[in-house]
Amino acid sequence: MAIFSRHRQVLEADGTPMTVRAALRLINEVLDEYLASGEGDFDADTRFAITWYEQHGWAVGPFGDAETLAKARNVSVSGVVEAGICHSAAGKVRILKREEMLPVDYDPAADERPTIWEYTQHLIHLLETEGEERAAILLKRLGPAADTTRELAYRLYNTCERRKWAEDARAYNGLILAWPELEKLAARLGDEEPAAAPSKAGTKAKKAATSKQAKKGQQALFRGDDE
Repeated sequence: MAIFSRHRQVLEADGTPMTVRAALRLINEVLDEYLASGEGDFDADTRFAITWYEQHGWAVGPFGDAETLAKARNVSVSGVVEAGICHSAAGKVRILKREEMLPVDYDPAADERPTIWEYTQHLIHLLETEGEERAAILLKRLGPAADTTRELAYRLYNTCERRKWAEDARAYNGLILAWPELEKLAARLGDEEPAAAPSKAGTKAKKAATSKQAKKGQQALFRGDDE
């Protein structure tokens, strides 16, 4: 966009004047290509969640569609549920909202099936509900996975902008804007906070929490229009 401010006119390939709207469309297309090329950095569960979110947002969708997508991502629907990303019941699937993701005191070191999707959503939830210092503790625990987590925030922000999901766009943008400060706070923690690493105990806790949540909320989740 700096080109528009430096020059009186920007031309299309055919010589006609390029509008700002056309330039933004091209920028978004290139950005989408760039972000899509980086999907290899994401785990399979996160790649499933990205595509499902782009198609359905937080809304429910048919189990058949989820199963087809899961096969394409080399995962299973039950596996994504086990990872703590989705809820599946009554032939329908949906991505869990941030406030539903368990455990509330999430620790990546206690998670046998950690995902970049979880890291991103938990960071946003902590940032919005408990502030930068608490979010920085989790960021410190992510270790090398932090950079990929930020990449996902950019990716999802771009999706929300394109789909005009203003509330979600603000959430992802909020994490992006806060990132430099979170890094500073995380650096001050020193080495006392461990980086993310798998643990069987964590998966058992997440499975138990997810199962308990599913049993408690199954009827409420799929009543009314969801059916």
